Amino acid sequence: MSDIAVTMLILAIVVFAFVSNRIPVGLIAIGASLALYATGILDLGQTFAGFGDPAVILIASLFVVAEGLDSSGLTAWTGQRLIASGGGSSRTLTVIIMLVVAVLAALISVNGAVAALLPVVVVIATKMSVASARLLLPLAFGAHAGSLLTLTGSPVNVIMSELAEEETGRAFGFFEFGLVGVPIVAGTILITVLFGNRLIPARIPSTLSTDLGDHARTLLAQFGGAQPFGRVRVLSGSPLIGKTESEIVFESATAVTLIAIQSPSAPGVRDADAAIRAGDVLILQGTPTAIRSVSDDSKLEGVGTSTVAANWATLDAEYGVAEIVIPPRSRAIGDPVWPGMITESGDLIIVAIQRGGDDVGDQTDLRLEAGDILLVQGRWDALDENLRDPSVMVVDAPDQIRRQAAPIGRRAYTALVVLVLMVIALATGIMPPAVAGLLAAGAMVLTRTVSIEKAHRSIQWTTVLLVGGMIPVSTAITQTGAADLIATGIVDVVGSFGPHVVLTALLVVTLIFGQLISNTATALIVAPIAISVAYELGVSPLPFLLAVAVVSAAALLTPVATPANLMIMAPAGLQFGDYWKFGLPIMVLFLAVAALLVPVLFPF
Repeated sequence: MSDIAVTMLILAIVVFAFVSNRIPVGLIAIGASLALYATGILDLGQTFAGFGDPAVILIASLFVVAEGLDSSGLTAWTGQRLIASGGGSSRTLTVIIMLVVAVLAALISVNGAVAALLPVVVVIATKMSVASARLLLPLAFGAHAGSLLTLTGSPVNVIMSELAEEETGRAFGFFEFGLVGVPIVAGTILITVLFGNRLIPARIPSTLSTDLGDHARTLLAQFGGAQPFGRVRVLSGSPLIGKTESEIVFESATAVTLIAIQSPSAPGVRDADAAIRAGDVLILQGTPTAIRSVSDDSKLEGVGTSTVAANWATLDAEYGVAEIVIPPRSRAIGDPVWPGMITESGDLIIVAIQRGGDDVGDQTDLRLEAGDILLVQGRWDALDENLRDPSVMVVDAPDQIRRQAAPIGRRAYTALVVLVLMVIALATGIMPPAVAGLLAAGAMVLTRTVSIEKAHRSIQWTTVLLVGGMIPVSTAITQTGAADLIATGIVDVVGSFGPHVVLTALLVVTLIFGQLISNTATALIVAPIAISVAYELGVSPLPFLLAVAVVSAAALLTPVATPANLMIMAPAGLQFGDYWKFGLPIMVLFLAVAALLVPVLFPF
């Protein structure tokens, strides 16, 4: 068999494997690269060149940057503030949701934007008695449209920009995608406002998300007893500075006990022998009046709220609380426990204990039993890390509580500064995009906005493997002459009608593939063919590459087309066939912009 035949056979098997959805897409991409090496189509360097490609490096680094924006609470906080301004009008709210998710998608990717806003939108839909599908489907489709606003909106944008630079010496600018993205976002919103209620079914989801926006008050009502806990900060000039925990005795009409010392500059609970410093946070137990009294005497201030009475359950930017239940057969059953106890890790404090709905923290020699409920407090990252223990069950995930209830803090502003600097670097072109992305990702880690563990987990390795594995396939399609052969066939059939018709035919094929397999894989398969078609016609490949990027974002007709579509399916109560009714007119919009507007902006 010729190299072209072998390449086309491997490509056909790859497409079939993608459509069957039975093998992980990353494994398919790697398998395709290895098959091309095994058949001698590519050498070893070409087989693995995709993983060293600058586009893959930029894509991976953008995941870390997105995690910094998300884990700092900035994306959720921004969404909450803007969506709350929608008032009582569902139509106004829909427009705001789509605008917000479009901007977020342009900065942190489609999937990241939808994941960040999904819990907020579901809660708002419940509060407004609006079918969640009528907000969530516009959320997902608005994100797809927003991915075309900037270079960082989609891996496809990055790939097409790199190919454009390789072929013409001119990459697409950071905001240049917005020339097509803005009309697509505007058109998508207009279609939603005019026809959304008729095209989107008002289905009832099987499960509803929990509203955690007022979680602190809820916990205070459940666990606040005669001796609640308070979190107070040591002010400069406090008589407690320099003393150790054992040296402190509070003078008050009602006893106030120091439970633990926390330092804003270090994780976990401070050693009992460590001297107190200005800025340290003290965990106190006592009545609100008594805590307020010793705070005045010792120059302490409440953390997070103006009333010390509620501070014990305060959720701030750094610290949070979580409820855990002791399940049957837990290895923790029988362990001694008391309020103020520090966990083995040293990171969490047990604030309160309930058994059978009653507070039992004042009992001596208390040992855990199945069904006991504990309220634990600590840093958000410590809660995430320690509560994965299978010996406990978490009532509400700390990450969900943080997204909905915690205010933003220093990390959010740091993440915002890093994002702005990265955008400036990408927009001005003062350094290669991959370098700008890596510097931004490194800054997120160095400033502790993202821990190194979260940075590793944030990278969507499926996407990295998919792009890294499919780049060699794209190389093989070009190198063997398969792209030229396909391009010649397309031009022979419709070339006489002009480049506009040829472009439209290529885009229709791209749209069909994009509903069945990953849009990134589709773009990598079609891109070399598009370039060959352009050269066959004797025109610039730039409009072809940008048009392919546009229609690759129109993966709207099925829930399996993109992770974002699948993400909203259960919360919205949608069925497989619900997507195409609303997605079809929007897909026609994408096609019209790609076929008609792109050639005007980037002439043949």
